[in-house]
Amino acid sequence: AHPDVFNIFLQILDDGRVTDGQGRTVNFSNTLIVMTSNIGSQLILGEKNPVIRDTRIQELLRATLKPEFLNRIDEVVIFDQLEKSNLEQILSIYIDKLNVQLKERDLSIEVSTAAKDRLIEEGYDPDYGARPMKRVFQKRVQDKLALVLLSGGFKSHLLKLDFDPKTEQFVVS
Repeated sequence: AHPDVFNIFLQILDDGRVTDGQGRTVNFSNTLIVMTSNIGSQLILGEKNPVIRDTRIQELLRATLKPEFLNRIDEVVIFDQLEKSNLEQILSIYIDKLNVQLKERDLSIEVSTAAKDRLIEEGYDPDYGARPMKRVFQKRVQDKLALVLLSGGFKSHLLKLDFDPKTEQFVVS
């Protein structure tokens, strides 16, 4: 990031407030600041030993960030690479959120195991985390469901999403 960004963060972390060029002050007391970084992302993908990986990432942080900035960070959390089992949980969250939206229309959706397995297969990319799963869910489930809803092509309040391996298509019934 630009050095000015670090200077602003130093002001926030030191004083608990920041003042802009017009003299307006923003109070950051009782604020939790979450910062993310890709520093060490290649180590996370490549190093299997978590102790070695975490030590190397800490070294990279010290080499990349100024000591006065690092010294003000309370905690560094290193996230592990996502596994397919993590995507099962993420997919369940997406389905639950979709059901909340559908409930407003007095509808719900049930997703078969075959459909879930296929969504996880298409959405799993260890290099990119959960974002590919989100895109696959939008394209393969939400877009498909939107077309069904717009066409009025549903016969019950319970919609079912399945995957047909012969046609390689998701089917809403």
